[in-house]
Amino acid sequence: MNPQEKAFIASHRVARLATADAAGRPHAVPVGYAFDGRHIYSALDLKPKRTHALRLKRVRNILENPNVALVIDDYSEDWDSLAYVLVTGAAELVESPDEQRLAERLLREKYPQYARLLEPGSPTIRLTPARVVSWGKLP
Repeated sequence: MNPQEKAFIASHRVARLATADAAGRPHAVPVGYAFDGRHIYSALDLKPKRTHALRLKRVRNILENPNVALVIDDYSEDWDSLAYVLVTGAAELVESPDEQRLAERLLREKYPQYARLLEPGSPTIRLTPARVVSWGKLP
């Protein structure tokens, strides 16, 4: 990952996380995330959901098939300003208490809403990038 890609990832607020179940059926959702320069974290917070966080489709898919893709993009009507970073790699739930605290701290620093919407120990997804592809006008 080059410095421009790292800066692009760190500076954006939302991404789209694509997962697939064991049969390869895709699922994509917008997510908030934090980036520590090596891993990308996304928490399963207290926003209303139809089911318990660990039963969400993205979590079930990751448990069946850890291969994921995350796209962070800029859209503009001026197509000379389009850009994206596509990160593919393996995702899993964070298990280490130290890493969990790190992820929560990074997420709370980025999103003030997490002061009330992120309980300590909330399930958190860690994406470990294996490949990064970028295109367009990166910083």
